[in-house]
Amino acid sequence: MAAYDIRPLQLHILDILLAIDKVCREHDLRYYLAAGTLLGAVRHQGFIPWDDDVDIAMPRKDYDIFMQHCKEWLPDPYEGLFAENDPKYPGNFGKVVDSSTTLVERAHHAYVGGIYVDVFPIDGMTTNPLMQRLHFAQYSFYKKVIYLLCRDPYKHGHGPSSWLPLLCRKLFTLEDIQKKLLTLQRKYSDKDRELTVDHDFGIRGIMSQSIYGTPTEILFEEHRLMGMEHNDEYLSKIYGDYMTIPPGPKQKQHNFHYLDYHLPYKEYVDKRVFVNTPLTN
Repeated sequence: MAAYDIRPLQLHILDILLAIDKVCREHDLRYYLAAGTLLGAVRHQGFIPWDDDVDIAMPRKDYDIFMQHCKEWLPDPYEGLFAENDPKYPGNFGKVVDSSTTLVERAHHAYVGGIYVDVFPIDGMTTNPLMQRLHFAQYSFYKKVIYLLCRDPYKHGHGPSSWLPLLCRKLFTLEDIQKKLLTLQRKYSDKDRELTVDHDFGIRGIMSQSIYGTPTEILFEEHRLMGMEHNDEYLSKIYGDYMTIPPGPKQKQHNFHYLDYHLPYKEYVDKRVFVNTPLTN
């Protein structure tokens, strides 16, 4: 379990989510509560009690518009971060962060940001099962390379376990792999398709566009936010028997490496050795 009080963090994240909701309503953009956040809305009418993040999903067209204009549309201190506007960003989806805070998710991962809401693009997907498998094989490769580029290469010592991340640094750059990953994600999003995909869930994330459907209001922490047209179908596909509360060992939290509600992340002094020591080839 996490070493911090989770409720203040949830309420801080909720403020970010409400700002996103306001922007989307003002600019007629579609978004959906997704993953564990939608599950929390359906099962708990708010956060899952042990959950310490929020996920939303947006159709690629709406996602691109939101990310392109988030700097002008979001109120201070919120800002949108994604690979296209931050060369050090390690994700294949966007985040809206509170820039007046600092959050370091993992001790062995280089990226530093603020308290956030994850924003996942919903892309098109082919109906060909073989092409789906090939697509996700390539996707998994790019994701693994990005992780290794951003990870402490000596997390498991200076022996053979460090060779692969060090090799990745010789062969790839984060910017180049991010471009390849984005091109892959958009591959089938050139037109409306029968199937969509939230890449974060892999093959499980492939589902009919009609499941998302028209954004439909749902109660979340006493606020009316946007769920999906068919919440049950989505949650059943992702989680199976989603109304059964999992036992304690499966109630997972992030247990962040560093969390500060009052320090802007751009002022954070990162003292981790692997971040500050240039790697020699």
